[in-house]
Amino acid sequence: MRRDKHHSADAQSSILFHYGRMMISFIISATTEQRGEETMRRTLMSSVAAAAILLAPHALAQGGDNMEKLGNFQSTGTSMQFETVEQSGPFADQIRKNLENVKMPAGFKIELFAVVPDARHIAVGPQGIVTFVGTRKDKVWAITDRNKDRLADEVKRFAPSVDFVIPNGVCFSRDGFLFIAEQNRVLVFPAAEFFYESPDVAVAEVVKKGELIPQDEESFNHTARVCDIGPDNKLYISLGQPFNVPAQEKMSKYDRTGIGGIIRMDRDGSNREVYARGIRNSVGMDFNPANGELWFTDNQVDGMGDDIPPGELNRATGPGQNFGFPWYGGGQTRTDEYKDSEPPADIVFPEVEMVAHAADLGMMFYTGRMFPQKYRGGIFSAQHGSWNRTEPVGARVMFTPVNEDGSAGETTPFAEGWKTENGEYLGRPVDVAQLPDGSILVSDDLAGAVYRISYEN
Repeated sequence: MRRDKHHSADAQSSILFHYGRMMISFIISATTEQRGEETMRRTLMSSVAAAAILLAPHALAQGGDNMEKLGNFQSTGTSMQFETVEQSGPFADQIRKNLENVKMPAGFKIELFAVVPDARHIAVGPQGIVTFVGTRKDKVWAITDRNKDRLADEVKRFAPSVDFVIPNGVCFSRDGFLFIAEQNRVLVFPAAEFFYESPDVAVAEVVKKGELIPQDEESFNHTARVCDIGPDNKLYISLGQPFNVPAQEKMSKYDRTGIGGIIRMDRDGSNREVYARGIRNSVGMDFNPANGELWFTDNQVDGMGDDIPPGELNRATGPGQNFGFPWYGGGQTRTDEYKDSEPPADIVFPEVEMVAHAADLGMMFYTGRMFPQKYRGGIFSAQHGSWNRTEPVGARVMFTPVNEDGSAGETTPFAEGWKTENGEYLGRPVDVAQLPDGSILVSDDLAGAVYRISYEN
């Protein structure tokens, strides 16, 4: 499904749009790894400006949301008085006190990194300048640790001139492009680490509003997208389907559009395809740096009991695989709705079955050197915690070692204690990300915080 079939019919606009697309594609695909920082900065700025000029007719056709002005590098008049978040005081002190309940292996320490309202998925800037945090509401937050003491000095709203709608999915390319997957749009912010100090930012639409999924499938349920850039330099996005179990008449449409699956596309939005199917609602994925395989979590069907079906940590060894939903509600547990329907052949079952209803969300492969050897190359994943279980489970960070052959070892709790003995949640982990020094960040959308876990011998 290519975006260029949707551009303006006006001939001149069409030509300029295609040139703009070519420019964006060139910018995105060109490597910057061997350039100095100043060279990279100049290249990004000039390239983004050129692309913005060429894409102006397309931006004009779309209108609204300040995208036209931002595409033309024009000021939107948005106030320079940023919305910021207080990092000290009683609220932060209580979060620090709550962290005293969190238990981890010897040598590890957890601290409050930043107070971040509704903190969801995390994207750490490759230059180490700023960390972006998405939400399920209408804001993206930018965290800056200016003195590098591993504590936030400033948390402020990112790109207030852009109207976001559930900007949960944030991810960086290695060359510094920030992608934000919203409920039904995908934006790219070239050089986000350089532009974030201003309310107006360089931005382009990768997928136009209303074209990530059909607009009649927009829902209040399972709308938190996640994204990642694969080793093939393509953009991967998960598309949760809106139901507990969808009706059979939905299946053809979902199969075609990638709802209930993972799609991939070129970084300019072209060459879109469905990469994986049979997924209920994945809210966490990462690529194994050892072999390039895509791993992802998935949330199982509700209402089948406390102990079934299991949560999932899945391993995709290539495109075109089907992971079993809705014939299977989690693991190898058949759903009532599809028990009389023959499942597709060659279904791929989970690499790891997690405890039922723990709500496995964000995950990452650990590539740092701060943690002991046993953690290197393994997976840290967040369990948000159950909402519909007689005895709540989850609200913790899990660790899964990965064997030399690429298979998973035994999953065990790594950090837990956000759930009290009486079942009360002090926090609900969402995502896990790695800082340049090898420590990891954990987001918490209940407490509205991001934590840092470090290790000392």
